[in-house]
Amino acid sequence: MATTNDLKNGMVLKLDNQLWQVVEFQHVKPGKGPAFVRTKLRNVLTGKHVDKTMNAGVKVETATVDRRDMQYLYNDGEDFVFMDMQTYEQLPVTAETMGDAKNFLLENATATIAMHDGQVLFVELPASVVLEITFTEPGLQGDRSNAGTKPATLETGYEIQVPLFVDQGTKVKVDTRTGEYLGRA
Repeated sequence: MATTNDLKNGMVLKLDNQLWQVVEFQHVKPGKGPAFVRTKLRNVLTGKHVDKTMNAGVKVETATVDRRDMQYLYNDGEDFVFMDMQTYEQLPVTAETMGDAKNFLLENATATIAMHDGQVLFVELPASVVLEITFTEPGLQGDRSNAGTKPATLETGYEIQVPLFVDQGTKVKVDTRTGEYLGRA
């Protein structure tokens, strides 16, 4: 158990027999009336986002989430298989659980797997990853209809927008949360 004053981003709460991850929170102390906490929560299993307001100091139940660094081995067609670095146990993770993380994951990369009661909740990647561009059209200097960007396919098969000067074979830094180009690596 914790109080609403102890909330942190990424914390997993158990509300109404469901697991909710705190995306963001804000303590509000109005001039008149009691303080309250405004939160944005994401359902861990369905991915649904909700806004919830709670009184300050109210007790909330926290879920015990085991976070482990695991190495991504391969995709067997349906599941993504990870290996625990300490026990060498292999763990299959479904594509739905992977979410957008599958777009930025290369073999032998390390990811953090969050588990609750033996069930995989979500996969966390580093904030940014370095990937190689496998295909992009040559950028035409006079073509400014799309603000100086062009589509490029990464080595994972995911497509992002990059500046016109970026060529095929270039390694780029990509934000794993938004899928945006951050710069050359």
